Amino acid sequence: MRRSAPLSIKNNSYVKTAIAALIAAGTLVGTAACGTSDSSSSDGASLTNSSKFDASTVAKDETIAALVPEHYKADGKLTVGMDTSYAPAEFLAEDGKTPEGYDVDLAKAIAAVMGLEAEPITSKFDLIIPSVGSKFDLGISSFTVSPERMDAVDFVSYYQAGSLWATRKGNPDHVNVDDLCGLTVAVQTGTTQEQEIAEKNQQCKADGKKSIEVLSSAQQTDVTTNVTTGKAVAFYADSPIAEYAIAQTDGVLEPLTDVAGIAQQGIVVKKGDTAMAQAVQQAVQKLMDDGTYEKILDAWGVKSGQITKAEINPTDSSAKN
Repeated sequence: MRRSAPLSIKNNSYVKTAIAALIAAGTLVGTAACGTSDSSSSDGASLTNSSKFDASTVAKDETIAALVPEHYKADGKLTVGMDTSYAPAEFLAEDGKTPEGYDVDLAKAIAAVMGLEAEPITSKFDLIIPSVGSKFDLGISSFTVSPERMDAVDFVSYYQAGSLWATRKGNPDHVNVDDLCGLTVAVQTGTTQEQEIAEKNQQCKADGKKSIEVLSSAQQTDVTTNVTTGKAVAFYADSPIAEYAIAQTDGVLEPLTDVAGIAQQGIVVKKGDTAMAQAVQQAVQKLMDDGTYEKILDAWGVKSGQITKAEINPTDSSAKN
């Protein structure tokens, strides 16, 4: 499987909590600073602060705007549910309240094409899908497209990513992802990675081995901290998120595996809302075609996950070039 180079970023506080916890625990010696590398990302973009994205540069498309059902237009806002602990896709800026990330910028651009203003709203990841159509107009939070999820909602594909295991530098616990029985691992609640670990746990039990102890946290920041502080021996997450977290710890963490299971991610739309799904699909496709989509991904150093075709409920959710 293809593996991307770790991302680097300047002046971001995403895992400063993890670094601070390491210092407090006495496990971090002078070499690891509470900061990040100044080098450039694998896609050639130095990640500074992409919240400078200006949605006013994206023109309203009257044809696409006309597809949006009227009840979405009432207040001029497009509410978008996001788990803002999942950098660099969606996270809070250093002020602790402003959402930013490539999903945030894409949400702003999609709303602008529709003649609306995006309103990102922080939510726990596992509560977003049940709330689309009531609390949120859309959900954009690195959701992997899966048949199980499509039973509850509709998707518009917009990105692709794999999964990646990370552990402390040098793998001091000698973790082998093919045999996790009896070990403590960290994962975010409600993710496909949590489901995969549950399946591995069932195999441990079937083989008569000790169970995997799963530290499931609502926020990816806590998942990362559980590994940097030694509460867990490894964590499992979407590849761009894992790579970002690794870069943020400035050498405390490292990849344990290559990226695996690359699959499409999708924007969540209320099940059966065909008109809105079509509006979202056409808005995303327009942004892909006019170059806005690529510029946003490039600014965050995650262009390796770009796709060229937005689809409603893709029947094949595997990676697309």
